Amino acid sequence: MDQAAALYIVPTPIGNLADISSRAIEVLNQVSLIACEDTRHSGKLLSHFGIETRKTALHDHNERDRAQWIIQKLSNGEAVALISDAGTPLISDPGYHLVKQVREAGFNVVPLPGPCAAITALSASGLPSDRFSFEGFLPSKEKGRIDKLLALKEDPRTLIFYESPHRIVHSLESIVATLGADREIVMAREVTKTFETFLSGAAADVLQQVKDDLNQQKGEIVLMCHGHRTDSESDIPAVVVNTLKLLCQELPLKKASALAGEIHGIKKNALYKYGLEIGL
Repeated sequence: MDQAAALYIVPTPIGNLADISSRAIEVLNQVSLIACEDTRHSGKLLSHFGIETRKTALHDHNERDRAQWIIQKLSNGEAVALISDAGTPLISDPGYHLVKQVREAGFNVVPLPGPCAAITALSASGLPSDRFSFEGFLPSKEKGRIDKLLALKEDPRTLIFYESPHRIVHSLESIVATLGADREIVMAREVTKTFETFLSGAAADVLQQVKDDLNQQKGEIVLMCHGHRTDSESDIPAVVVNTLKLLCQELPLKKASALAGEIHGIKKNALYKYGLEIGL
């Protein structure tokens, strides 16, 4: 059965091909056209699943112009899918202008759930996930990067960034310089792929690990920073927080706070209050 005329937003795997959904494969097989960020890159994925649907390129440089051509296809009763090189389209990938114009033209935009590097990494980070801010890529130039981080310095939400391997050291250095050497961060690399790794701890320590291991300067990277803590929260060292989180995996917060306090010589009430604030 052919898909109804609409623009389908189809997430694709960020590494492990088994992560594609059966619904995504069905839609990609049944639409008339697939708009790809890079037709050569996506061609390998589509070929793997035996999808022979016609492709067209839609990227940052042609999106505005291509949108009207796609709207004409929709007007003719055709269904169109949008995919990016990996993950969910529009999340630091092309598609915003297309979706906006398609909706303004009165056509349905149908989103499919699926892989997203930012959410996947956050779910395994151990950082607070009740409130977070996705900030995309940090600016490539040092001044822009520093200015961006300074503007976010007192944001209480978990901050999520994408980063490229050739800039990761510079970005970590900027984080140390602006957010502080003790700011708790997690660096997720090659999520869902063979060499997936998570580095966590104080920003200065993670920076040193990345400098010491060149393998950590390769692949796709998600950087996550703990939000700004209040004065009372800042009194709790990262090592104590990590102990509290580990204990909470097996014990109620009240008991975990008492035990962590005894281990590290910290008042249990302060730990209990902190645990409530971050949702342990």
